[in-house]
Amino acid sequence: MSNKSIHYHAQQAFTLVELLVTIAILAVVSTVAVPAYTDYSERIKVEQAIFDISKIEMRIESYIPTGPNLYPNSLAEVGMDGLIDPWGNPYQYLNHSNPNIKGINGKIRKDHNLHPISSDYDLYSMGKDGSSQSPLTAKASRDDIVRANNGRFIDLASKYSS
Repeated sequence: MSNKSIHYHAQQAFTLVELLVTIAILAVVSTVAVPAYTDYSERIKVEQAIFDISKIEMRIESYIPTGPNLYPNSLAEVGMDGLIDPWGNPYQYLNHSNPNIKGINGKIRKDHNLHPISSDYDLYSMGKDGSSQSPLTAKASRDDIVRANNGRFIDLASKYSS
């Protein structure tokens, strides 16, 4: 073997320093890329929930009452009870016009002044954490996607201000 061929093979291998620099660069890129992708993915899920709530709202608004209530008592009455939000939870619905629901006032979604966010019905996704409480200011409700102001607002509860 000549010296020329030995020198050639030595240039083909990575040195430990080159390998460590490459790993460091990949680590820096991944610390930037992974959170950006996670944020993007979460925004897509929020947009999907907003779209779903709008679709459910259209079905509810086209509902023809069969009794004294102006709105259906459940999403099943408009064929939307099987719809699941992007986080794997069923959408939540509460008809305010049904006087037969016991304890309804404690279930109605409320703003920071504890006033109902809608006068007709509540429709929302419990968001990423899958839990919710009546006031939008509660920590469990901040990531909820809510329909408020009788449909004039559909977005994150954390963005809502009466």
